[in-house]
Amino acid sequence: MTDGMHRRPIVGSGTVVRARALSLGIHLLLCGTSLVMLYPLLWMLASSCKPENEIFSSMSIWPSRLDFDAYVRGWSGLKIGFGRFFWNSLVISVLCVIGNVLSCSLAAYAFARLRFKGKNFWFALMLGTLMLPYHVTLIPQYILFLSLDWVDTILPLVVPKYMATDAFFIFLMVQFFRGIPRELDEAAMMDGCSPWRIYRKVILPLSLPVLATAAIFTFIFTWDDFFAPLIYLNDIGSYTVQLGLRAFVDSSGKSDWGALFAMSVLVLVPVVAFFLFFQRLLIEGVATTGLKR
Repeated sequence: MTDGMHRRPIVGSGTVVRARALSLGIHLLLCGTSLVMLYPLLWMLASSCKPENEIFSSMSIWPSRLDFDAYVRGWSGLKIGFGRFFWNSLVISVLCVIGNVLSCSLAAYAFARLRFKGKNFWFALMLGTLMLPYHVTLIPQYILFLSLDWVDTILPLVVPKYMATDAFFIFLMVQFFRGIPRELDEAAMMDGCSPWRIYRKVILPLSLPVLATAAIFTFIFTWDDFFAPLIYLNDIGSYTVQLGLRAFVDSSGKSDWGALFAMSVLVLVPVVAFFLFFQRLLIEGVATTGLKR
């Protein structure tokens, strides 16, 4: 080896040990924090398998014996089987996902790609609706739906999703669509494509991540929604899972907590499964929105 050759500096073993110890400490801290955050969920899961008299007598997540009777009581203990609530929530959530993705993508395509009079004004007005709490428009909407005889049906929960009422998803898609090169639109126009065909053949196939992101969040928000179904649904046969869970809580103190926790665990399964299945598209959509060039 000649003197002119550069030699790599030797890192001391003490430095390596300290770096590994720091990394181990950080991972242990993160694991401990995760356990603290997951403890309520684990406790609820354990409580669904505990005998009724052990649910509040111990905060341990290890039941003395496994008892799955709460799942039987919860599934068939109400006047209507809990499967009916699952079906109602699934129908509403799927219809809302379809409506939100279609309507918001159309509105976003218009704002991002088309030219029309007052576009900046309408876009700013749309963003301004993000600052309005839902409760501000609740009474006018309820009066409107009541006059249309839509109360106690799923229409007030589903129809607005087909009218591009979620400004957040429109803004999310606008930022993504703006990152798609306009040369693709120009090439499609030279081939005789109309704006509608460009939307279907060019924009939508390239926007799968952001569409999946909107679909996932819409499904989760709709599935977990309690307030809107509480306002518009009165018949127990049309209840969603969130209203079905509320039926287990009795103000007189005779609540069936075991059945409530058991059904709460089952209600979480579709949301977790939906998220895990589309996790890659969700992360890709959030990470690339507004950053593509």
